[in-house]
Amino acid sequence: MHRPMEGVRVLEVAQFTFVPAAGAVLADWGAQVIKIEHAERGDGQRGLTRVLGLPVASEDSSFFPIMEGPNRGKRSVGLSLEKPSTRRVFEELVRSSDVFLTNFLPEARAKLKIDLDDVRAVNPDIIYVRGSGFGVRGTESNKGGYDSTAFWSRGGSAAGVTPPGADRMTRMPAGAYGDSLGGMTIAGGIAAALYARRVTGEPSVVDVSLLGVGAWATQYSVNQALMVGGPVPPRQYPKHGSATNPLVGAYRTSDGRWLEFSMLQPGRYWPEFCRLAGREDLAADERFDTVDKIMANAGEAAQIVAEIIGGRSFAEWTEVLSRGEGQWAAVQNAWEVGQDESLRANGLIAPIEDADGQRRELVANPVQFDETPVSLTRAPQFAEHTDEILRELGLSDEELLQLKIEGAVT
Repeated sequence: MHRPMEGVRVLEVAQFTFVPAAGAVLADWGAQVIKIEHAERGDGQRGLTRVLGLPVASEDSSFFPIMEGPNRGKRSVGLSLEKPSTRRVFEELVRSSDVFLTNFLPEARAKLKIDLDDVRAVNPDIIYVRGSGFGVRGTESNKGGYDSTAFWSRGGSAAGVTPPGADRMTRMPAGAYGDSLGGMTIAGGIAAALYARRVTGEPSVVDVSLLGVGAWATQYSVNQALMVGGPVPPRQYPKHGSATNPLVGAYRTSDGRWLEFSMLQPGRYWPEFCRLAGREDLAADERFDTVDKIMANAGEAAQIVAEIIGGRSFAEWTEVLSRGEGQWAAVQNAWEVGQDESLRANGLIAPIEDADGQRRELVANPVQFDETPVSLTRAPQFAEHTDEILRELGLSDEELLQLKIEGAVT
């Protein structure tokens, strides 16, 4: 399999998911990624025990999904960058890297001497990558942010999915939702910067903010608002179907499950749906026997469709609808996504072996090369590779022991 990032070395000083997820994607693509974690505290995400009300780890194993997703394929070194004795190690790591990746805030970067000028003084050719909440310019450049704030709330998604008059805001559908999208975005930016350096010889500074990713995700609505010069009026969706098409929208089955229809050509798909539903009479009904009539009477048709869908179970409908050509989808929960036939057929649910030797599975990043599924390796345990990495840099056992005595490395 062609792994396009083979030979690329990435040095990551980052925590949580947003920026580390980019390192995980690069590792999936073949890059060597070294993750620096604080020698005492490690990645702050290792300290989380519950997210969205659920435990983040199994009680009887070392498997830690909240770390596995954004950190698989990396090596971890425990290094206290605030201690002067670690500077030699840090600079050697910078000197041998192609990419420096961080989400530390400006004040922390300056204190630790890992800012752009500090890193470029050691390696002028390195690609310097910053992930931020609100961008590197403006009054909020020093402000931290998470995907729930910068991406979901400020970026327009929360307002876009919260119904008018709702008594509470709609939350993100999954943990690290915007972080995961942002990580893919950063990985793409790094790939472009590596290409540019190869062509021009010039290294880039790459910046990606969660706010920017959020605005990009909602760009269609934002662009409309900019065009009209004000807020876009909230959309009023019919209970069933759309205003002009009964075969667009969500319908509930008899057992309380949902199906999403997106058959954008009602004239083409209405007769097929009627046949599959055992209601050929509706295709000939004078209210619905032309495209114009279907669109004019969409509300009435949608009510009929809702009654038809509500008359059978989810399993029955998924079997029936699979016989047609119209576009539809089952609304799946997280477990069902993990079992999805097409995801598995394409290798997008990938196996790994955890630190205990047990077989586990993770969602693979969606990019494949040469029609070959990615091969994943587990995330490192805290500071798992410190000794190995420092010896690779040429430190003797005596030097390594002295750094450990000082608490500079773990």
